[in-house]
Amino acid sequence: MANLFLTPNKIITGEGALELAASHIENLGTRALIVTDNMMVKLGNLEKITKVLDKLNLKYEVYSEVNSEPTNVMVEKGKEIYKNSNCDFLISLGGGSPIDTMKAIGALIAHEGEISDFLGKIIENELPKMVAIPTTAGTGSEATQFTIISDITKGVKMLLSGQVLIPNLAIVDPVFTMTAPPIVTAATGIDALTHAIESYTSRKSQPMSDSFAISAVKRIFKYLKIAYTQGDNKEARTEMAIASLEAGIAFNNSSVTIVHGMSRPIGALFHVPHGLSNAMLLENCLNFAKDGCEEKLAQLAKAIGIENLGVKESAEAFIKEVSILCKDLKIMTLEEYGIEKEEFYEVLDKMAEDALESKSPLNTMKQPTKEDIIEIYKSLWG
Repeated sequence: MANLFLTPNKIITGEGALELAASHIENLGTRALIVTDNMMVKLGNLEKITKVLDKLNLKYEVYSEVNSEPTNVMVEKGKEIYKNSNCDFLISLGGGSPIDTMKAIGALIAHEGEISDFLGKIIENELPKMVAIPTTAGTGSEATQFTIISDITKGVKMLLSGQVLIPNLAIVDPVFTMTAPPIVTAATGIDALTHAIESYTSRKSQPMSDSFAISAVKRIFKYLKIAYTQGDNKEARTEMAIASLEAGIAFNNSSVTIVHGMSRPIGALFHVPHGLSNAMLLENCLNFAKDGCEEKLAQLAKAIGIENLGVKESAEAFIKEVSILCKDLKIMTLEEYGIEKEEFYEVLDKMAEDALESKSPLNTMKQPTKEDIIEIYKSLWG
């Protein structure tokens, strides 16, 4: 069976990637809109970008207000800055939020209407050239055809897609991830692990995506705890940056499954960061899904060094290792995050419907019903 496999046009990785990328940025346009957040300004990461642009004699505008997960309001404001400043290409600097916001701004530049108009549709018009520079090792958005935007008027976190959303240039330089605090390192690292596991166990998995997914799982189990406890460990940061990219490429081509489908409603209604909501769900969702993908979970167990067990036992052992990793990284529960159980239970029905509407759970080898999803949500309370 033939499979289409998509990646960014160009990927530059490793220490010094930004400097190497200069000649590739030079021909993308004449005035960039840099989409980022205030922390990147304070940490001096934005200045690293503007110095390169200054050397290239390229003009730029800065939109540094993506300080939470992206919303339709943020996207609309970014579009207005882009148009009013006569920009002709886009650069994002930050975690998944600035990168996703950049993609959505690009979509609005290329189409009429509002970003919510694209829910359930494929974005097809050619976008302005886009450069993605991730500062966390987790979302993999620098390599994907997806963007996640919250419609704050409807209380829905929208998954929008289209091949044109894949950035033209991904610059994966570990120097930008060195400043991520432990709590962000943990949540984004488990987000990357979720991408890798879900892409490998998806109904849409394919040999190429499987290769990237297995490699990402190996790296994450070896290096995530080191990056978490030793934030200045350059080797661990470099390996995690590559793992995040690999996992992004993997799920870009095989999609995600039940975890992501269920995490988006939690994020939309309770404002839990995307990576953290994935981490909260991962073990419970794997326990549900394992009957449909035991063989693949067993292969992942082997990849991280679990040998000489039967298929069922290996699958269970892998899920146990995932649970241990989350505990070692001090992943918060819903209760620890400050969510009230009663308030959570009041919206179980809506969350389950929104999860299924996203279509991601349909990629799970063991197909969940609405009732299954509600039970998994309930299980998060022990």
